Amino acid sequence: MKTSDFYYDLPEELIAQTPLEPRDSSRMLVMDRNSGALQHRHFYDILNYLREGDCLIMNDSRVIPARIFGEKEGTGAHVEFLLLRQIENKRWETLVKPGRKAKAGTRFVFGNGLMTGEVTAVTPEGNRLVDFSCEGSIYAVLDRLGQMPLPPYIHETLKDRERYQTVYSRELGSAAAPTAGLHFTRELMQRVQEKGVNIGFVTLHVGLGTFRPVKVEDVASHHMHSEHYELSEETAALIRRTKEAGGRVIAVGTTTCRTLESVAAKEGEIKASEGETDIFIYPGFQFRVLDGLITNFHLPESTLIMLVSAFAGYDHVMQAYRTAVEERYRFFSFGDAMLIL
Repeated sequence: MKTSDFYYDLPEELIAQTPLEPRDSSRMLVMDRNSGALQHRHFYDILNYLREGDCLIMNDSRVIPARIFGEKEGTGAHVEFLLLRQIENKRWETLVKPGRKAKAGTRFVFGNGLMTGEVTAVTPEGNRLVDFSCEGSIYAVLDRLGQMPLPPYIHETLKDRERYQTVYSRELGSAAAPTAGLHFTRELMQRVQEKGVNIGFVTLHVGLGTFRPVKVEDVASHHMHSEHYELSEETAALIRRTKEAGGRVIAVGTTTCRTLESVAAKEGEIKASEGETDIFIYPGFQFRVLDGLITNFHLPESTLIMLVSAFAGYDHVMQAYRTAVEERYRFFSFGDAMLIL
């Protein structure tokens, strides 16, 4: 397939700039993946589509305030750093702007000396490896100095940093939120469980590669970015029990989907697993785990819309997106949701 096959025309005013309150008040487009039939609902209606014995699997990764601003030692030049991936405790792969000011060996100061950093190498992609130095935990320093790394299409200031976190986030490490989960409130999760639907968690730390455009025309030629994941035995056992009892495994978000299908492909079954995944899911992919997917509306020509098309069918998904535009749904990270069953 061609990348251009996944283009759709999106008016800029439909890109959500701020989250709705309460979280579960967003709209939800419900799709039958077999027929492509659509229903227009709100996210709090999701209880009507879940059955006792189903399980929801959620990504509990937590976004770090990964955007920090430093001064170059000697010149005082201001440089922006975006922490992408933790390599060791205080060694990180970062995106630096402007990159020309961050050659190997260059040192930077953050927060009037609260933290320093030295560029140790430049990756083939142009990112910088930086060794940071600070007292105590780097996460504590980032909490004081850092800003949330909102996607480039969001131009409004986020008043409450927790609105770019899921209510169940706990494992620090993401540079972007697993946004499908932003629609859940604690109260809604409780009601889900009261209905007899189990909830399990995986961890996949989301990198900014999730926003990277596909630059090749032949989809199969795209090189997918790598992300770290963990699937516990507790969650693996829940998934196995659900399948054996005839329940449905519903992934909350494409990151959860990628984690589960990566483990199934790597291990040949669902069991405890940890590692790096660069799985690329596009039409033709054979799903081994998923029976349902909760997701948001994704960028044109992105790997995420390709994943959704693989799960629900290319024609069905592209028609759903055209309908969502016509019905003035809100798109992308702070936008509305899709439920595909």
